[in-house]
Amino acid sequence: MKNWIKAVLVIGVILVLLAIWVINGYNSLVAKSEQVQTALSQIDNQLQRRNDLIPNLVETVKKYAAHESEVFAQIAEARAKLAGATTVEGMAQADAEVASALSRLLAIAENYPELKANQNFIQLQDELAGTENRIAVARRDYNEKARDYNTAIRRFPMNIIAGVFGFERAEYFEASEDARQAPDVGELFGD
Repeated sequence: MKNWIKAVLVIGVILVLLAIWVINGYNSLVAKSEQVQTALSQIDNQLQRRNDLIPNLVETVKKYAAHESEVFAQIAEARAKLAGATTVEGMAQADAEVASALSRLLAIAENYPELKANQNFIQLQDELAGTENRIAVARRDYNEKARDYNTAIRRFPMNIIAGVFGFERAEYFEASEDARQAPDVGELFGD
């Protein structure tokens, strides 16, 4: 009889330890998942900050280069795509379109010395440069959190807990194929 009680106690202790391990593993994955979401929201915040700067920059450029309506339309379209993006991949693609349209806008400014000397334009350009740096930092931070999370859900034995509770890989915020290509300078200046 005593052996039976000892066996039950040993099995009970093993089950309790296993339950504690599962709970700790689950909570660890939840925390990592939340870190990924928080980092993604930081990217979103910085992209929104840039989107908020763009109309002021466009209006300033329009005063000097109103005939560049194609670039202004491209910027508006790219901003709308970014605002409607719901996935990391969609955000990355829309972000690349916004960056490309902005580079065209800034290239146009090179043709207007009065615009380049405009204090409002200079200030907006500086704010935009600072925001671009913040976006780059937020992307890097997000990708680091996504890597940590993805590594955790793939490692044994945590992959068992991840599989049981449905934890899925986080997408990386990667540059689109278009963003990897150097822009055609002749195309920017209409050559």
